[in-house]
Amino acid sequence: MPAHTRTRPAKQAPAADPPSVRTTKKRQGSRLWLFLVPALALYAFVVLVPSGRGAMLAFTDWDGLSPDRAWIGLDNFTAIFDDADARSAVWQTLLVAVAITIIQNAVGLLLALGVNSRIKSRNVLRVFLFAPAVMTPVVVGALWKNLLAPDGAVNWALDTFGLSSLKQDWLGDPNVAIWSVVGVVVWQFAGYSMVIFLAGLQGIPQDVYEAADIDGAGPVRRFRHVVFPLLAPATTINLMLSIIGGLKLFDQVWVMTGGGPGHSSETLSTLIYKDAFQFGEFAYSIALAIVLTIFVAIISSGQYGLLRRQEAATS
Repeated sequence: MPAHTRTRPAKQAPAADPPSVRTTKKRQGSRLWLFLVPALALYAFVVLVPSGRGAMLAFTDWDGLSPDRAWIGLDNFTAIFDDADARSAVWQTLLVAVAITIIQNAVGLLLALGVNSRIKSRNVLRVFLFAPAVMTPVVVGALWKNLLAPDGAVNWALDTFGLSSLKQDWLGDPNVAIWSVVGVVVWQFAGYSMVIFLAGLQGIPQDVYEAADIDGAGPVRRFRHVVFPLLAPATTINLMLSIIGGLKLFDQVWVMTGGGPGHSSETLSTLIYKDAFQFGEFAYSIALAIVLTIFVAIISSGQYGLLRRQEAATS
């Protein structure tokens, strides 16, 4: 028998809009721009223009008070590489950002898994665990500065429970001070990460858990191969927020240690403040601020691109 072939009808190109419809759409687009122009103009006046004019001062020798300033080119930027305090601040800023990102998100994920269970007090626990995140960082820093003092509540509690060997000068020991700050930041914002992870957990359909149970997956395998991949969007958001917050951390460090003792807990943000308002090196501090901005942009953009690729691969 002869083979019968069936030809597939060719796809027809979508019909083009008539001229009247195109004209209407063009008018609507121009009208939308009329609403955007005032907001863009205000944003440029309040943010872009002052930022640009301020950035230009990094190429001068301005001290913040004198009306006179001379153009010195890239001298402030090259001086950063010769500044031991700046190099140390860069390293410690990276250390703080990485530590906060890892610990805060690990604790936040564990808390989210706990309050996502069917325990009766889960709603109350969610409120109490999230409460520190709504407090201002200055208040939190002042509170913990008193608690971590040599005669503060933390050392008193350790002494009371027979753990005197664990007592520390939490904010006065150069080897401990920066980790005390990290612990306070994690205490404050772990509940924030918990809420984002909790939203991701509650967005997972119950059918997925039931299918994993039918396949015989235990709690660990179910979390590793089913739950955690589906938390990729929440993980991306949390990692982005925590790494950016860690890189520009200022309030808690300044209130608790002032960057000390010595420069053991100095970050780029605290160094910028000191150079500008204590030493009168405004132009140099602006150069440091530009470096910090570029630093945050590069690291956050690279991290976001990597996380988005991983998120796409698991979806």
